[in-house]
Amino acid sequence: MKLFGYQLPAMSSLILWGLLWEIVGQLELTFFLPPLSAIFSTLMEISTTSVFLKALADTGYAFFIGTSSAIAIGIPVGILMGKSRFLDELLLPWVNMFLSAPLTALVPVLMVLFGFGMKAIIITTALFAIWIIVLNSRAGVMQINRSLVEMAHSFGASPKDAFFKIYFWAALPEILGGVRIGFIRAVKGVIIGQLLISIVGFGALFELYSSNFLMKHFWAVLIVLFAIAFTIAEFLAHLERKVEYYASRR
Repeated sequence: MKLFGYQLPAMSSLILWGLLWEIVGQLELTFFLPPLSAIFSTLMEISTTSVFLKALADTGYAFFIGTSSAIAIGIPVGILMGKSRFLDELLLPWVNMFLSAPLTALVPVLMVLFGFGMKAIIITTALFAIWIIVLNSRAGVMQINRSLVEMAHSFGASPKDAFFKIYFWAALPEILGGVRIGFIRAVKGVIIGQLLISIVGFGALFELYSSNFLMKHFWAVLIVLFAIAFTIAEFLAHLERKVEYYASRR
């Protein structure tokens, strides 16, 4: 980021927005936006409570299982779609439809099928993440240099060997891009699931604090959620850039 011709350190924009937030909060223009310093003070108070730690554990569990399921299913399906024209024509319309559809509308159906517990929340999280992972994995396979595949066949590689040693590694940059976006979508999915299906985890805290107008507590939990999502996204983006660099060198 540059300001008046000077290169500012990374994350400077967040510091500037934080200062603006603090100024607006100190002016007390609205109760909805308390000072940022008061929010962090509240965060320090609630971060060690059993209620917050249990909410963090419940949300983390649903997020981890949901995203792991989306990765375990989405990557193989996307690779197979990229390899097989029949599977691609069979599944691609459905993948595009679910990717563009408002998945929140499916939550009542999931509640009927899987109940009001953690299972429905995990499935909701996986549904938000899986479709972009499938599409990116498919796109990565379709951009593979065909000479790699022909070389594998000429050396007698089995379909299993070609799958794990050629298609997966050659498509890895695109796969990581899909996983990164899928993780971001999964954060939204897990909170929607906790708000609409079963009031647990961070969803329960959002419901409690907003209904009681405890805005400092509300923003404290929201900042934790944003920080977790941002950290995961930046780590995967860094890994993606590394993989793209070595893939281009190769």
